[in-house]
Amino acid sequence: MKIRILKVNSFLMLLWPALLGLVQAQSFPNHNLSMVVPFSAGGTADLFTRPLSQALAAHWGHSVVVENVPGGDTTIGASRVAQAVADGHTLLMTNSQSLVGNRFLFKKMPYDPDKSLIPVIMVARSGSFLMTHPSFPATSIRELVNMARAQPGQIAYASTGRGSAAQLVLETLGKREKISFNHIPYKGVAPAMTALASGEDSIGVFTPAGSGAMVRAGKVRPIAITSKSRLKLFPQVPSVVEAGYPYLTYLTWFGLFVPAATSPQIVQQIYRDVERILKQPQFVEKYIASASLDAVGSHPEEFAASIRDEIVNVGAMVSAANLLPQ
Repeated sequence: MKIRILKVNSFLMLLWPALLGLVQAQSFPNHNLSMVVPFSAGGTADLFTRPLSQALAAHWGHSVVVENVPGGDTTIGASRVAQAVADGHTLLMTNSQSLVGNRFLFKKMPYDPDKSLIPVIMVARSGSFLMTHPSFPATSIRELVNMARAQPGQIAYASTGRGSAAQLVLETLGKREKISFNHIPYKGVAPAMTALASGEDSIGVFTPAGSGAMVRAGKVRPIAITSKSRLKLFPQVPSVVEAGYPYLTYLTWFGLFVPAATSPQIVQQIYRDVERILKQPQFVEKYIASASLDAVGSHPEEFAASIRDEIVNVGAMVSAANLLPQ
């Protein structure tokens, strides 16, 4: 009898986490939620995160409060969510920096990018424009390479600093084509874009969301987009793949994460509810496509797999840029 009781207790102990997860999922959400955005208010992420939080609040019947927690190259906000109670009520809307880029830039981080957070759904993504000042002679990557070869180290590019898209893309181009550029880092997108638009620097790499207005105004000129295909809003700009430089593919994505111990049932529910919103054409057109982003809506497992692939790709670019963690 004692042996039988022990076996039953052992079985219940094994079953308990699954049962607890089911109970939590059935009652989720049961109070207001927080969606942490590790960037300053008014940035690209806010364009779709705030309307997404409102749509989720209407569906869930509880407020979803967006909290902008900038600093530390997204590590402060990401750490807050990683350390939160794992009941699905604290969410992280971040970009690839938190899970991919930071692992190459920091020797020590306040969270483990592989273990502290669970990918729920990739919401949106985009390549970046490789662009020049309008007066710059090169109008294609091939022409840029030829100019750089004739003027080693003299063509200046503006970036937002160490590990930025500009540094990774252009240093990779330099390594593969055996050419060199002059890296000029700035503290933020605005001063870097201003330097490029004024002609202080000749080239740069910026997202369409952050540079689209200047492109339309003719203040900067995109010569390629670092994705596999062209953007619908800028169909005149060729992709790096069709230009013959597929190794320059570099995507910036935004996705939703929860703390590591969150139950699979809650992860799936959040995924399904966000995916439902991303299937609404009006929402996508108004809040995502208008920012030159592609809506994605990938399943948690697909999202996790794409992160693993990106780690390999970005790792090669970091190596090309000779970046070491600090």
